[in-house]
Amino acid sequence: MASPNIAPEVRPGQFVHLKIPSLHDALLRRPFSVFKADDGRVTLLYKDIGKGTHSMTCLAPGDVVSLIGPLGTPFPIHEEGSYPVLVAGGYGMAALYLVARAQDLRGTAFFGGATEQDILCVEEFEEIGWEVIVTTVDGSLGTRGLVTDALDPWLAVQEKSRRPEFFSCGPNPMLRAVAERARVNGSTAWISMDRSMACGVGACLTCVQKVSANNGAGWAWARVCTEGPVFEAKEIVWDDEGAEC
Repeated sequence: MASPNIAPEVRPGQFVHLKIPSLHDALLRRPFSVFKADDGRVTLLYKDIGKGTHSMTCLAPGDVVSLIGPLGTPFPIHEEGSYPVLVAGGYGMAALYLVARAQDLRGTAFFGGATEQDILCVEEFEEIGWEVIVTTVDGSLGTRGLVTDALDPWLAVQEKSRRPEFFSCGPNPMLRAVAERARVNGSTAWISMDRSMACGVGACLTCVQKVSANNGAGWAWARVCTEGPVFEAKEIVWDDEGAEC
């Protein structure tokens, strides 16, 4: 969609807050990761899973929608000397394409989904030089199983000189699994958290996530829409998955 004011400002991992069109009882906006931002346009990927996203399928070329953005803290560029590894579950690859394009070193991307229909954008990542490894729960594409069923054997054969740095977006159990593998490997992991967001700008406090505080001696609440959605994995307190509100 044409968005000349937002598109040039988008950084990898940021999102926009969209007012659902033609759905008058939907008072709250919905957050969507920016998949692409080129030539004054932003591209969003979404799945028809509810009233809001179903309403979006009725949009036609030329329709006007209301966006706020870009919002949130972006992903960083990979650390010098590290090897970038992308890990996406579900439609998490939408948040990682700009990450992949921004890196000065092309690495390996792991995409996981329930079925072949959930695996998107492989060609786009391969076209810019990334190796893509796919898993599906039903085995309809790539390795059968969870995304970690492909990631673990890959990590096991990497030379010690290749230090992975993870960039991940997807469901919380997968993010937690990536965080644990980063901890075991002594690697850095950047993860994009998903929370219900009412305002998107840090005012309503409905998207809070527990994070470590006082040098790990305690914890505090962080707003996913502003302090996040991207966090370093070691910041996250996972004991109750962040107490979604």
